[in-house]
Amino acid sequence: MASRLHLLRAPHSSPAPGSVTRAPAPPRSRWQRWKPIAAAALLLTAGLAPAAAQAPPRQLTVDAIYHPERRVDFSGAPASDITWLDATTYLTPQRGSRGVQWMRVDAASGQGTPLFDAGRMEDALAALPGVARADAAQAARSGDLVFNAARTGTLLTLADDLYAYDFATGQAARLTTAAGTEEEAMFSPDGRTVAFVRGNNLHVVDVASRTERALTRDGSAEILNGKLDWLYQEEIYGRGRFRAFWWSPDSSRVAFLQLDERPVPEYTVVDHIPYRPALEVTDYPKAGDPNPLVRLGIARAAGGEPAWVDLAGYAATEFLIVNVDWTPDSRQVVHQVQDREQTWLDLNLADAATGSARRILRETTKAWVAENGNPVWLKDGSFLWPSERSGFKHLYHYRADGTLVRQVTNGRWEVRSLYGVDEARGVLYFAAPERSPIDTDIYRVGLDGTGLLRLSQSAGTHRAIFNPAFTDYVDVWNDVLTPSQVRLHRADGTERRVIDANPVRTASEYRLAPPEFVKVKARDGFVMDAMLIKPPDFDPSRRYPVYQFTYAGPGAAQVRNQWGGTQYMFHQLLAQHGVIVWVHDNRSASGQGAESQWPVYGRLGERELEDLEDGISWLKQQPYVDASRIVISGWSYGGFMAAYALTHSTSWSAGIVGAPVTDWRDYDSIYTERLMKLPKNNPDGYRRTAPRFAADALHGRMLLIHGTMDDNVHMQNTVQFAYELQRAGKQFESMIYPRSRHGISDARLNTHLRQLMFDFVMRTVGSTPVTAPASTATR
Repeated sequence: MASRLHLLRAPHSSPAPGSVTRAPAPPRSRWQRWKPIAAAALLLTAGLAPAAAQAPPRQLTVDAIYHPERRVDFSGAPASDITWLDATTYLTPQRGSRGVQWMRVDAASGQGTPLFDAGRMEDALAALPGVARADAAQAARSGDLVFNAARTGTLLTLADDLYAYDFATGQAARLTTAAGTEEEAMFSPDGRTVAFVRGNNLHVVDVASRTERALTRDGSAEILNGKLDWLYQEEIYGRGRFRAFWWSPDSSRVAFLQLDERPVPEYTVVDHIPYRPALEVTDYPKAGDPNPLVRLGIARAAGGEPAWVDLAGYAATEFLIVNVDWTPDSRQVVHQVQDREQTWLDLNLADAATGSARRILRETTKAWVAENGNPVWLKDGSFLWPSERSGFKHLYHYRADGTLVRQVTNGRWEVRSLYGVDEARGVLYFAAPERSPIDTDIYRVGLDGTGLLRLSQSAGTHRAIFNPAFTDYVDVWNDVLTPSQVRLHRADGTERRVIDANPVRTASEYRLAPPEFVKVKARDGFVMDAMLIKPPDFDPSRRYPVYQFTYAGPGAAQVRNQWGGTQYMFHQLLAQHGVIVWVHDNRSASGQGAESQWPVYGRLGERELEDLEDGISWLKQQPYVDASRIVISGWSYGGFMAAYALTHSTSWSAGIVGAPVTDWRDYDSIYTERLMKLPKNNPDGYRRTAPRFAADALHGRMLLIHGTMDDNVHMQNTVQFAYELQRAGKQFESMIYPRSRHGISDARLNTHLRQLMFDFVMRTVGSTPVTAPASTATR
């Protein structure tokens, strides 16, 4: 213990940058031990009765994996939703028959008490005019409560109005009464004020007095204040996140984005189920179309006209504002700006009172520049900055004026997450795949770049949640064989206790095959990761058909040592029916740094196909593979890749093409232009990489699938592709899913989809599909 504390307090005495020290292995239960792949079948039955006393293994079915009433829970529900309240206590939701009870838990003992009395809260809400008892009961046991920073109260939405509830006093109050829906409501850091968007205008309301103020007044259907449009939430700030305002740490101001949608072309999707089809219209710029105009405003919570950040230096170019934050002293607004094609990124600071701005640094690379998060500020005003300039995302220490102090992390691996900085001990904590691209581990390193130490022991995927004092962390871990488990660790990596072993035993009832991770060399020597799942009764003297699952998009690895949930079980289902499953990451999809992604710049599909073909070449050399029966399958970017492969190669005998981009001119501007540039700057690249324009070269059988209300990759892609296939005289199979978006979220429709895919694979490889008995068919 003394030596480990010495490393924490004196990182300068640790090994030099680039060398890795291993933390001492903590005591490990059978649930923590890394299980070699070859021992998978044994471990899947660990803790059960001897084999002679067990029932025969069950056979997987599509219904067992996906059906809303008949599916089996293979993943469990680990208690991984944890928020630290202080150094010794955390908050977690506990789900029960009546809803969610929020529990305050002592980290060391695991003893928990309710954060608040849900019955008391229900009574307080139900006593307010217009609040029904049933609505109050549901709200008091909701898993979606918006807490203040101190966790002493919460914000609720009932019947399009905001309500606040104080845990200590048991008092509930209605905060808003005006017509219209309040969106994206959020407490100020001091908990005294709530900001929200109504009618695309930014408002605040005082919690104590219920006094409401509008901070903007020009909002409309085309002018969005404090709220993102589809494009910005999907491609910049994160899918499902529409909030576009940020409180200052001192609660005095709110920074916000204003988006002007008037130049943006609209796109319409149709719900065909009603007798009169319902139209849904969205502002959606395709590659080359006008983007929304963006401004960054700063409003005083007390009211008055907003100040606008000076962006005049970008007037000559179309630009994007890709991140916003505040300096800890609340005096400056941090904002990141990129050009439309995202070939550079500026980190800027704007004066909160006047809006005057200055640039701190500019990032460039050999291709596009990814937005990697905001600076992490230190007490002396310096900051840590994530950058991919070297080809791998690493952390750099900068002074406040933008001069570089040093590179903190270094190596041919990437920093995947920065967990935080313990300035008292001079160390920071982060996640990285330093030992293997398919794993994610927890690391500590000194702020001076020395003393790199891996804290996690078990191979697999680790996610850390550190307490505010950086004395303990919760580790959420899983691997390819094991659903997520949750443990409490000291900051030196030693285990304190198991929070949730999540002992899911259902998988042991089924005949599952152990996955195998393999390395495959591309034609130029680049080493790629892949995973094989062979049939449980694999016979090396036989020749088996292959199902290849792909995504292939930049930075979106599918070969990971992590639990795969229902997708993994679908692959096991295919293996049980005599099909080898092959998952292979082309270099640009791997977790091997930004430099492995850049070769696809301006030519999506081409380099990926070379890598996938090299994987197939390796596969075909295996004596147990039938090279004439290989099916490729993908969705979204994977659907594009499957369509591209079937029209530009003869390596696959069949393919499933789900929700594909079939012409990059059809996809949204920000994502597409980042990777392909503007169409006017790369016309040949756009034409050459569009499967629709190579329809006459289709090789093999194809199943083409799309949701009719896909508002991300529009069904237009599939229709255009189908049209060109038909004109070329190419036969193919097709299926549409009404009322479905980019993913098929209706559980019954998703079950249908998976049965469709399974049956197609079985038909195309010459096997007999197994379908549900007529007596269990869904009505």
